[in-house]
Amino acid sequence: MKKKAVCILSGGMDSATCAYIARQQDYEIIALHFDYQQRTMEKERACFELLCNDLEVINKAVLNVDFIAAIGGNSLTDKSLSIRENNLNKDELPNTYVPFRNGVFLSIAAALAQKENASDIFIGVVAEDSSGYPDCSADFISKINMAINSGTGENIKIHTPLVNLSKSEIVCKALELQVPLQFTWSCYQSNDKPCGLCDSCLLRKKGFEKVGIIDPIL
Repeated sequence: MKKKAVCILSGGMDSATCAYIARQQDYEIIALHFDYQQRTMEKERACFELLCNDLEVINKAVLNVDFIAAIGGNSLTDKSLSIRENNLNKDELPNTYVPFRNGVFLSIAAALAQKENASDIFIGVVAEDSSGYPDCSADFISKINMAINSGTGENIKIHTPLVNLSKSEIVCKALELQVPLQFTWSCYQSNDKPCGLCDSCLLRKKGFEKVGIIDPIL
């Protein structure tokens, strides 16, 4: 019997690459997606479904976590706040940081993993080439992994295969695994055409440019 892994799959390039790594490692994938009233919620959900179809995922869950938007404090859910553009300064935490989002996501993923008897969780956090979110660090993942196992009585392992990679290395890994990058979305602002200005667009652009190929979503 295959080992099971809950893959947190936002519809972005990083989480998609993680899911394809899990498939390469012969896990049975349980795909987990969150709707939290983010600006690009519809596009992210559509990408999630396309990726699940390509991965031939049978077991998937789409959860409404609107309470994240109700808490607020970030420009992804609060349209009265402007999303930072043309600025990748890691010395300041941008307002696109959703307070403790990965902590929330991983706690829910752990509950699903326990229910489904899954031994592993995959999440596409990136620390090295990112906007500097504190809940994307290897240290945070290690500590929340210990808390999850303490709170569940299980031995669940959180995998972060991209955490120390650059965006160009992630693009290369995605190409190696034949991830359908045309089915992924990174823009924080737009559901149709990437804005090219937000942190996520800038990081993705940098990755593709360094590899020397054209991003299929452009």
